[in-house]
Amino acid sequence: MNSPRFRDLSPKQIVPLLADEGIYVASESTVYRVLRRNKQLAHRGRARPATHRRPDEVIATAPNRAWCWDITWLPTAIRGRHFFLYTILDVFSRKIVGWAVHDRESDRNAATLVAAACAKEGVRRDQLVMHSDNGNPMKGATMLATLQSLGVVPSFSRPGVSDDNPYIEALFRTLKYCPEYPSQPFASIEAAVAWVERFVQWYNDTHCHSAIGFVTPSQRHAGLDIEILATRRQVYEAARARNPQRWSRHCRTWQRTEQVCLNPREQRAGEAAA
Repeated sequence: MNSPRFRDLSPKQIVPLLADEGIYVASESTVYRVLRRNKQLAHRGRARPATHRRPDEVIATAPNRAWCWDITWLPTAIRGRHFFLYTILDVFSRKIVGWAVHDRESDRNAATLVAAACAKEGVRRDQLVMHSDNGNPMKGATMLATLQSLGVVPSFSRPGVSDDNPYIEALFRTLKYCPEYPSQPFASIEAAVAWVERFVQWYNDTHCHSAIGFVTPSQRHAGLDIEILATRRQVYEAARARNPQRWSRHCRTWQRTEQVCLNPREQRAGEAAA
């Protein structure tokens, strides 16, 4: 296995080659077992398989510190054609801070949306980390140049790993499984824009998000959730004081989540141990 002829080949290649020469030494499984015993069970050859490191941990303790974004398809009446919904989500508040519908995927469209969202939210240089998948619009030259000019730090998921970008994936699931999602394809891009606009308004201003204490993303983005949650605590504490026998254990605290973590270190350590 370590000879110059065979050192770059796998057992599955070596055994048939030897058989063609009328030689049988051992089966593939036996060869693998011998390699494992000698701690040589690793990729053989110069073309090692690509490995991708998990993205760095990003901790958001306030709005506009970490955004994530992605593109999802919206169906049209023409088979094989889709509209593309670009969406930017604030990780801390879960507010949709930017969105657009286009008829094609493009890093130019993405760059325009990011620049507009940063201007709208008043994002300063070196304030924001922006996480995304590995698609062409995410890593296009125009997009990367725009992020650099804005002072936004890019962060990318591993290829094919949707769990690295969970918040935007959860948003798209909410969008496509909400009761108001159209049962028929969108007849025009104007119809798609109108529907998404209504959804974003509901999601930001009406929807009570379970992960942020059942306040709306807009309330948390503006810091109004602090007073809302404090009022709820007072209501619960007063109710418990009136009827303590009804409370078997601790009273619900309505504690505010002070930080949100994207790709936490604990999860990476667990994956390494596994």
